[in-house]
Amino acid sequence: MSIENRAEATAKNIEGKLQEAVGEVTGNRRDQAEGKIKQAEAQALHTKENIKDSIKDEIDRA
Repeated sequence: MSIENRAEATAKNIEGKLQEAVGEVTGNRRDQAEGKIKQAEAQALHTKENIKDSIKDEIDRA
């Protein structure tokens, strides 16, 4: 598990949520969409880290 990668994903998720919220307040659909994209990217990074952790756990058990 890479703490740096998880922290990066969490920061990207927060950034995306903020951007989406600002877009909702201002009515800027582009900001809303970009915020949602950043959140999806963050989820993908978390999923990748989870897979890496699972593989590492399986290797450690062998």
